[in-house]
Amino acid sequence: MSAESRDELIEILVREAYVERQVTLSSGKVSDYYLDCRPVMLLPRGSYLAGELMLDLIVAEGIEQIAGMAVAAIPVISSIIAAAHRRNVPLRGSFVRKEAKSHGMQKRIEGAFKPGLKTAVLDDAVTTGGSTLEALAVLREAGANVTHSFALVDRNEGGREALTGAGLKYQFIIDANEIRSTARAKK
Repeated sequence: MSAESRDELIEILVREAYVERQVTLSSGKVSDYYLDCRPVMLLPRGSYLAGELMLDLIVAEGIEQIAGMAVAAIPVISSIIAAAHRRNVPLRGSFVRKEAKSHGMQKRIEGAFKPGLKTAVLDDAVTTGGSTLEALAVLREAGANVTHSFALVDRNEGGREALTGAGLKYQFIIDANEIRSTARAKK
């Protein structure tokens, strides 16, 4: 996709996902801003742009399967799978539960998971990488060949180092500083 599409996604993130105020993140870190990608991922244009941009990275790396931790990664995975369908790219998607269901098949990995495939673990926004690393451990234990990690947004708070330290090639679409500077320019 074009640089214009990426810029449009940044504008949607600023409008729909970015809030400047003190919050405690899932990592336990305190931040002076919050970025919630889910509203963007559940808007038609945001979902389309994110799926197409993320699929570009995935296709370039020869990834056969994507997965991530529930709940944040699910809309991203769904957007990418829809983009893969539009482009006729064979790609499987699944997600990792925090814990196995107590009923049914009692699985931690749900979806179209298949062991042995070249897999990427992903998230909407990476801070420390904790959720992504948790999903990585479950996927590798289940037999996935996890080689890459992708994120829609990188917050620049240690996640990049944690993911590459776990042996993954890590890439992201947008640096959180781009969102912050775009938001501040609009004030």
